[in-house]
Amino acid sequence: MLPKEYRLKNKSAFNATYRIKKSFYKNGIIMFAGKISNVPVHTKIGFVVSKKTHKRSVKRNRLKRLMRESIRLLIKNGYNFHNRQSLIFVGKSQALGKSFDEIDNSIKLLLKELD
Repeated sequence: MLPKEYRLKNKSAFNATYRIKKSFYKNGIIMFAGKISNVPVHTKIGFVVSKKTHKRSVKRNRLKRLMRESIRLLIKNGYNFHNRQSLIFVGKSQALGKSFDEIDNSIKLLLKELD
């Protein structure tokens, strides 16, 4: 599970991140990047898989769990999110059947684009 200080929770925070309109796409995952903060803060991270992606909640939740685990391992290994205030990862239908390694590689490629 993602540590509490890294979770993006409320709707207004999600909407503020979407309004920045800085997004990247790789292999069925879209990453929305929030503002850069001058003060070192924990980056808040949210995960979204729409009901339009798949009608079964089991499939949607599995994709969210895979994305969350990939980020958790990066945090555990001391990854620097470049002082972003928030990140949102949105799973699309192209990512539904993929393995953890494929999801992990996609997320790492997306994070490289933040540089």
